[in-house]
Amino acid sequence: MSSATGSETTQSGPRLKRALGLWDLVFYGIILIQPTAPMPPFGVVSQVAHGHVVTTVLIAMVAMLFTAISYGRMARAYPSAGSAYTYVGREIHSGLGFVTGWSLAMDYILNPIICTIWCSKAALNLLPEIPYAVWAVFFALLFTLLNLRGIRATARTNEVLVVAMCVVVVYFFVAAVRYLLHQHGVSYTQPFYDPNTFSLSRISTGTSVAVLTYIGFDGISTLSEEAHNPRRNILLATVLTCLITGVLASAEVYAGQLVWPDFQTYPDVDTAFSWVARRAGGPILFHAVNMTLLVATIGSGMGSQLGAARLLYGMGRDNTIPRGFFGALAPNGIPRKNVIFVGVLALAGAFAMTYQLGAELLNFGAIIGFMGVNASAFIHYFVRGDRKTLGNFLPPLLGFIFCLAIWTSLHRPALIAGGIWLSIGIVYAAVKTNGFSKAIVFSDPPPE
Repeated sequence: MSSATGSETTQSGPRLKRALGLWDLVFYGIILIQPTAPMPPFGVVSQVAHGHVVTTVLIAMVAMLFTAISYGRMARAYPSAGSAYTYVGREIHSGLGFVTGWSLAMDYILNPIICTIWCSKAALNLLPEIPYAVWAVFFALLFTLLNLRGIRATARTNEVLVVAMCVVVVYFFVAAVRYLLHQHGVSYTQPFYDPNTFSLSRISTGTSVAVLTYIGFDGISTLSEEAHNPRRNILLATVLTCLITGVLASAEVYAGQLVWPDFQTYPDVDTAFSWVARRAGGPILFHAVNMTLLVATIGSGMGSQLGAARLLYGMGRDNTIPRGFFGALAPNGIPRKNVIFVGVLALAGAFAMTYQLGAELLNFGAIIGFMGVNASAFIHYFVRGDRKTLGNFLPPLLGFIFCLAIWTSLHRPALIAGGIWLSIGIVYAAVKTNGFSKAIVFSDPPPE
């Protein structure tokens, strides 16, 4: 087949459409993470770290920024839809690439599941006369239908959600400032360092939970084939998303700790930030924050389902999982079968899994992917690259070390359950590649 014929074939078939600019990608990353991301785990982190939530969030931000740089730089080298799966597979070994993709698939698929569970329970609190099962079906269908509309429409929906959440966050800041102005003896440094409760071991454990604030930024790289100028914009969007999230999250938990400094007296740990909002702004802000968290989780579920569908598409296109199903695109360029598949899993998981178990498993797969991307960036730019600079050496190395430390601090049940999932993937990959003797061929993305 001549190159001309190949070009015609590439152009004639359905493929992902390049429709996203830099700020579309940033909005997508922020909606995946959520502007309200530190609010749900606020109480848990505060108790684990004995009040040092700001410190843990900032430490986690540094760790994730190194990883974000590696993600962005690897997107320059491989602007493909497979994300970490592609980077590790092409740069290190195809078998390890599959294992990385398999681990990330668990993370991406679990997020829509726990979002369906959380949204259903939150809605049940608002309208208890409607059964949980009805809400679960509703939200699973909502996430799926929104993602079937197309990438451009999804981006516009994300922008509306980000703006709505930011309005409530600003409302909380105003209420918190007004509340603090009427208080006496407020210690404005205590949220960063309290000599009476500070402990490095508690900070370390708290950071392993606080890193959940940033989980999701890696989903930006799954949109490389749908972004304008991906070699530039994926790096900028990934780093900007982490930085914006870190600054906003730190400000939120700082204000929250100032309003409610005693971490041992929350009426309910899981919804501690809602009670903080109630103290700062009364019942109206209490309900506004609750509703905002519901909206934020809807956005996160929708965005994570989008990322899962495109990760599965990248793996299916390379035939590491059945190509006929997972590697198929609809005429409008959407991996429709994958979107529906993840939606079905989200609905089934809403009845078969608890929110707590799903949330604990998220870090297992995500951090394996983070370590893989950092290792890939180190090998590509420093080991094999022509420029042996400190910039090519230090960020991916530090990113890998930080992520490894966080991964080893995961709770035992998550390590066991994640290990089982990982073992299944390794066995499948071994069979698929005849004991890893046959390399997986990674497809090139369509031209920009």
